[in-house]
Amino acid sequence: MANAGSRCLATTLSFFLVSAAILLKVQGQNLVTDNISVVEGEVAIISCRVRNNDDSVIQLLNPNRQTIYFKDVRPLKDGRFQLVNFTDNELRVSLSNVSLSDEGRYVCQLYTDPPQEAYADITVLVPPSPPILEARDDLVSEGNETELSCTAMGSKPAASIRWMKGPEELQGETMVEETYDHMFTVVSRLSLTVTREDDGVPIICIVDHPAVKDLQTQTYLEVQYKPEVKIIVEFPEGLTREGENLELTCKAKGKPQPQQINWVKLDDDVPSHAVIKGSDLLIENLNKSYNGTYRCVATNSVGESYDDYILYVYDVLTTTSVPTSKTPVPDGSRDSRAGEGAPQKMDHAVVGGVVAVVVFAMLCLLIVLGRYFARHKGTYFTHEAKGADDAADADTAIINAEGGHNNSDEKKEYYI
Repeated sequence: MANAGSRCLATTLSFFLVSAAILLKVQGQNLVTDNISVVEGEVAIISCRVRNNDDSVIQLLNPNRQTIYFKDVRPLKDGRFQLVNFTDNELRVSLSNVSLSDEGRYVCQLYTDPPQEAYADITVLVPPSPPILEARDDLVSEGNETELSCTAMGSKPAASIRWMKGPEELQGETMVEETYDHMFTVVSRLSLTVTREDDGVPIICIVDHPAVKDLQTQTYLEVQYKPEVKIIVEFPEGLTREGENLELTCKAKGKPQPQQINWVKLDDDVPSHAVIKGSDLLIENLNKSYNGTYRCVATNSVGESYDDYILYVYDVLTTTSVPTSKTPVPDGSRDSRAGEGAPQKMDHAVVGGVVAVVVFAMLCLLIVLGRYFARHKGTYFTHEAKGADDAADADTAIINAEGGHNNSDEKKEYYI
């Protein structure tokens, strides 16, 4: 009975030892492989690698678990599979002209006890066709909205679409549609309100996909806008004086170019002898009756705009220089240069200073004169008052006057 127990214990220990040895052997061999992404029509490389192989057989199976290669032998009759490398530690196989039907899980198998398996998933990428960019409007007027669409067809996986307006990235609305063959079509729509600065700016549709790089297309915005108008003083360079000539040029730019440029004078008629030739206005022999606001109006199919010039004719002897400003009037706004050409107002600080000095001088003079007259009133200085303080009465005061003069004929009077 004891012998039977000993034999049972020995058998159990042997089983555990063998199992442990097999497990250590399997763990020491470590079969590995990698997932693969490949563009349709290109070549995929499948690699089955073994560390510390003990002459165990390596084979490669397709997703249907059919043997592609057993060691260095290819049982499968598909010439697209070719042996690249075979050693005790690696089985490497190439698959050329990959198609969507080749997608799936491939199996690397190592004949051990128990067998080991590692899995390589092949993903086939299908690039989209060249993007199609369409614009709703060939021409758009400033301030209006336009829409563009960009389409990327027949890709796997679905592509993503980005928009650029010059250096600025914009966001569009994207719609993804899956077709019957598990391919994807992506459409992105972009809406934007345009300004005159957008004219000629490129709008770029960029398609991002792992199977392709630098896939994009572009178009250019065509924006129409009202004229930009600016009056240029050709002559004179400084003040406009009586007897001289005035020459103005109206610069107008728009899309389309202005078909018409007119000169008018606000609240009055342009002088009868003024010469208007195209965009130029010439007024000879200026006088003050020509003062006023002269307006250049430019018109195209989008609208009209104007710029104003305020004329003030100076006297011939006027020498004060007047700074000029030529601010354009956008979109018909009024009075862009009110005061240009008008007489320059005298500096109030200077006038105030002069007046203050004059007033101060006059006040000082009045004070001096006042004090002087206060001291020297129209008073009679006589000798009658001399000794009056000590006299008992008026007669005595007269007798006691200095010098004892009691004769009225000798009395002296001083008047200042």
